[in-house]
Amino acid sequence: MKENTITINGRNVKFNEDQNLLQVIRAANINLPTFCYHSELSVYGACRLCLVDIEGKGVVTSCSIKPEEGMIVKTHTSEVRNIRKISLELLLANHEQKCTSCTKSSSCKLQVLASDLGVDKIRFKKTESHKPLDDSSHALVRDPNKCILCGDCVRACEELQGIGAIEFAFRGSDVTVLPAFGKGLAEVECVDCGQCARVCPTGSLIPKSETANVWEEIDNSAKKVVAQIAPAVRVAIGEAFGIEPGTVLTGQIVTALKMLGFDKVYDTSFAADLTVIEEANEFLDRTQQGGKMPLFTSCCPGWVKYAEQYYPEFIDNLSSCKSPQQMFGSVAKEVLPENLNEKRENIVVVSIMPCTAKKVEARKEKFKTNNQPDVDYVLTTQELIAMIKESGIKFEELTPDSLDLPLGFKTGAGVLFGNSGGVSEAVLRYAAEKLSGEKCSEYEFVQVRGENGIRETQININGEVLNLAVVHGLKNAGNVLKQINSGEKNYHLVEVMACPGGCIGGAGQPVCFDDETRKKRTEGIYNADKMLQIHKSQDNPYITKLYNEVLGKIGGDKAHDLLHTKFSNRKRMIESELSIITASDAQKLEVRICIGTNCFVKNSQKLMKQLVDYVEEKGLEKFVDVKGTFCMEKCSEGPNVTVAGKHISNADFQKITKEINKVIEPIFEELSLIK
Repeated sequence: MKENTITINGRNVKFNEDQNLLQVIRAANINLPTFCYHSELSVYGACRLCLVDIEGKGVVTSCSIKPEEGMIVKTHTSEVRNIRKISLELLLANHEQKCTSCTKSSSCKLQVLASDLGVDKIRFKKTESHKPLDDSSHALVRDPNKCILCGDCVRACEELQGIGAIEFAFRGSDVTVLPAFGKGLAEVECVDCGQCARVCPTGSLIPKSETANVWEEIDNSAKKVVAQIAPAVRVAIGEAFGIEPGTVLTGQIVTALKMLGFDKVYDTSFAADLTVIEEANEFLDRTQQGGKMPLFTSCCPGWVKYAEQYYPEFIDNLSSCKSPQQMFGSVAKEVLPENLNEKRENIVVVSIMPCTAKKVEARKEKFKTNNQPDVDYVLTTQELIAMIKESGIKFEELTPDSLDLPLGFKTGAGVLFGNSGGVSEAVLRYAAEKLSGEKCSEYEFVQVRGENGIRETQININGEVLNLAVVHGLKNAGNVLKQINSGEKNYHLVEVMACPGGCIGGAGQPVCFDDETRKKRTEGIYNADKMLQIHKSQDNPYITKLYNEVLGKIGGDKAHDLLHTKFSNRKRMIESELSIITASDAQKLEVRICIGTNCFVKNSQKLMKQLVDYVEEKGLEKFVDVKGTFCMEKCSEGPNVTVAGKHISNADFQKITKEINKVIEPIFEELSLIK
């Protein structure tokens, strides 16, 4: 690749044509501040902090400009420094400054940059308005008072996940970021992945904490509190204590949990081994008996919810296996009462997960037995770190302890579930021996490893060629599903993880803003596999014992009852019958509201929300279809609305509802649907 030279602060620096100016400057050991720049997201240039002075061009944002041969750049002139400080002061003036009690205080970019740039006073008047907290979701908490309008969450939701559950609304001083129609995160098509919280530089979006509930259970002497540790947690937790990312710290986590008061500590990787056995057999049954293909993995609840909401036609393609978290919960509540000599209702299962979507998954009604959750609480890695720090435990100085048996014994295949491609590789380690009928000395399938969001490979096992796709990021998943629908692609097995890199990049992991940390976590998972003596799930002796003594036949009635589930069509904003903007239906009354610029400034968006609320309140979701549309070419007469094709100029709520009722009242008068 051709290298060119620019001058940065009087020094010659080489660059290649693929870099933007910000990347070149950072490579030259100058860490320009940014809020809105992420290498995995599009260039946005909103925060104005990465400004530089370029000879002949003036002050510009370095993230949005390409370096040019001979360019002369200065990164910290008096003008640039002053602009950065003013930008930060303006942000702080509109920011709720409860830093000491903010859960993101130790990793808040706003706090770090204010210190680094020497902002020791705020010269602007603080905004007095206070916006309500959105804690409707079990996964996340959204605090609009801490939002700095950087747009990172908006772009992550759209560009990584292809969902757009959160967006900018309103204009000028009223601009804000919120879910559609001002509803809570739990009421829109959020899949709970938390990637918005992962990239948020402040405490505006954070995982919802369950630590208080867990402390209460630990303090209850009548309860036996047990923990399961997800694979990805062991390679990330050390980052909070000054330990190199990717360091495998399973033993230290066990010690810390025991010191916190947990009675037993097990490994989710045990349940991942169980998932391999059940899912691999389901996969082989489908390939050999002509079942519905491709088979999609079902370990990731963010992906499962995405499929249920956007591609319900693929529900039957999802593996019926529960996620390892839920498999562990159902098995633990089945075997631990006898093992621990304790009543089932007195056993509390706490998951330690890298994921926020797991919190929502654990609360689903279908994962309850006798009205008791199989998994009682889900703590993210961040929450466990908070509990360790609250207890004064010096994690970095702990000596390791061993996991408890039988649910703490795992193979390397189970640990691989922490990485994108890990589920596929674990299944292949099982399928290779099943199809060949022979023990395989080689156990690694490096073909499914890598960093790309979509990876394809063919595996030839004993003459049978299997087409596989490994996907991370739900926008990538959507692209793959479209290709399958069109017949362009044909796979046998597709693994999908919602988070970049898989679980190691989950929103519940310690906050990081660089790709290198994620790469080290990935490598740590592969190292953990190598360090174990057993690498294939079928060789786990405690899995064999579980089938012999409890589950019976693989895929049999008992195994199916405890380890499998069903999925449902959720192609609505919430699981109730609410349908805000639906597909066209010839039987529905169509209401179109212009949201073009002229109508928008005349409050057409507010009008749309009023109508949506009205339709919901009157129970008309199945009969009235409310849609936003663009210019009706009557800009001077806005807001413009059509009801069943009839145009209404200067529309208001009363005019529109009167026209709606005029059309539908005669039809439903006998049913008294309209009061």
